[in-house]
Amino acid sequence: MSGKNRLNIYQSQPKAIEALAQVEALLGACGLDAKLKHLVKLRASQINGCAYCVNMHSKEARDDGETIARLDHLVVWRNVDMFSAAEKAALAWTEAMTKQGTGADLDRLHGDLIPHFTQDEIDLLTLVIVMINAWNRIQVANSYPSF
Repeated sequence: MSGKNRLNIYQSQPKAIEALAQVEALLGACGLDAKLKHLVKLRASQINGCAYCVNMHSKEARDDGETIARLDHLVVWRNVDMFSAAEKAALAWTEAMTKQGTGADLDRLHGDLIPHFTQDEIDLLTLVIVMINAWNRIQVANSYPSF
C-alpha cells in the first residue's frame, strides 16, 4: 500500500464516524470477555487484509494479557488446541459473518454458540463482528498505513 489516504471520511463525515464510535463504546462495555473480543476482531481483520487493524488489535490483545503464542496461532485456530470450545465457536461465527456467501451453515454455527453463550451474548458478539468488519472496510478503502 502506498499509505496515501484515498478517503476523507473522518473529516467529511464526522457524525457517521461518531455514531460508529458510540456503538463501539457500547460494545466495549457490554460485558463480553475482552480476550474473546480481541480474538474476534483480530481474526476478522486478518481475513479482511486490514494491516492497520491487525496491528492495533494484536497490540490491544497483548496489553490485555493475551499470549503471543495464541495470537501467532490464530490463523490456524481450527488446527491447534490453544483455544477453548467457546472461542472456537465464536471464531467460526466470525469467519462466517466476515466471509459472506461462502455457504456456511449458519444454523449449525449458531447452534455451536448456544452451549457457551446466552442469546444476548451471541447478539453482542455478532455486533462486535459487524463493527470490526465496518472498521476494516473503512481502513482498507482509505489505505491507512499498516502502523
